[in-house]
Amino acid sequence: MAPTHYTVVTIGSAGDLFPFIALALGLRARGHRVSFLAPEQHGPWVRAAGLPFTGLPVDEAVLHDPDLWHPTRGFGVVWRATRPAMARIVPFVEGLPADERCVLLVHPLALPEADLCRAVHPGVKIAAAYLAPANLMTVHDPLMIGPWRVPAWVPLAARRAFWRWVGRRFIDPVALADVNAARAAHALQPVPSLMDWIATVPDLSLTLFPDWFAPTQPDWPQPLVRGDFPLFDPNADTTLSADLQAFLHAGPPPLVFTHGTGNAQAAAYFRHARAAAQQLGRRAVFLTPHRDQVPADLPGTMLWQDYVPLRTLLPHAAALIHHGGIGTTAEALRAGTPQLVVPLAHDQFDNGARVTALGVGGSLPAARLNERRLVRALGGLLAAPGLDERTRDVAGRFQPGTGIDRMCDALTSRSRSPDVLPSPRLP
Repeated sequence: MAPTHYTVVTIGSAGDLFPFIALALGLRARGHRVSFLAPEQHGPWVRAAGLPFTGLPVDEAVLHDPDLWHPTRGFGVVWRATRPAMARIVPFVEGLPADERCVLLVHPLALPEADLCRAVHPGVKIAAAYLAPANLMTVHDPLMIGPWRVPAWVPLAARRAFWRWVGRRFIDPVALADVNAARAAHALQPVPSLMDWIATVPDLSLTLFPDWFAPTQPDWPQPLVRGDFPLFDPNADTTLSADLQAFLHAGPPPLVFTHGTGNAQAAAYFRHARAAAQQLGRRAVFLTPHRDQVPADLPGTMLWQDYVPLRTLLPHAAALIHHGGIGTTAEALRAGTPQLVVPLAHDQFDNGARVTALGVGGSLPAARLNERRLVRALGGLLAAPGLDERTRDVAGRFQPGTGIDRMCDALTSRSRSPDVLPSPRLP
């Protein structure tokens, strides 16, 4: 039997990209053909991994949109920014040989276009890879709505009604017209609500996080394969720069501050970070590719770096203070590094709550961030009894490679049996 062609599609920052590269490499190692579609700026990383790359258009102006990190308006910014890229999926799949067995392994925001591919390449299978627990809607605890935790006593019926309201108020007005216009162009039925429909699209769903971080919920899509954090480091052999090595050797472990490679609006964050580190008498490293976001007058106890692999840096850090992206969160968990999550939007609040529940960090919403609160949060975190034992325990839960093997095995076994999972139908 000929190998299956896996078409991997993702969007977003490096944190979104790297887990998909890890999966793609696992599939290629099993002898399958793999194509990789991702934002154009990620081409060097994908090509360096030896994967065939198709660049997708990127509107970099989105990085400066003030609503990008807004808890409710952020979805609309991301949706509109990614539609030109997602529109490239259907013609790519349509151009594949008609008799080629194909599986689409996609970011959840690519699911509407992946479903359209069924009309142009009959028999195509779709696997959705969920990077973070908050990407999977649930009515069960723990349930975070942005920075707010829903109390356990709120009935499930009320929670379902709330999610329906969220869909009608914030999701459908942004996305539904685009989705149904594309479906009409392929003579497909319209969908009444994006949130109700999108989870029915995949033939298989994968979690790119382990069950010890987020247990399976009864209302998550099925069939579901639980993975692990598929951490991928494109610069695994990179050594620290001479400047950074000298800085690390010159004093005690520093605090490491970052707010994500894709955040070009972090000037206030780094300003508060500088002030808090000084007040605490701590050395600090600031990580961002946007040098203008970091105060220009850094003292000798502080250092700016545009990029350092966290896997290499975190063993030298006293704590990591970051935005709560799932990739950054996982790297700190693996390194056994205490972390303070300063979430802005999207899945970051939920990730911060889970770090707190594990006892290896805390969370301080970015909307409430100031020097005083940051000093208090960091002081409390670093002085917490038993912190070292808890971070070591969590780091010991990582089992390199097992999650990738489990997910790749599930993908390959499903793709060999086209009758195992019939394509979903509209309700």
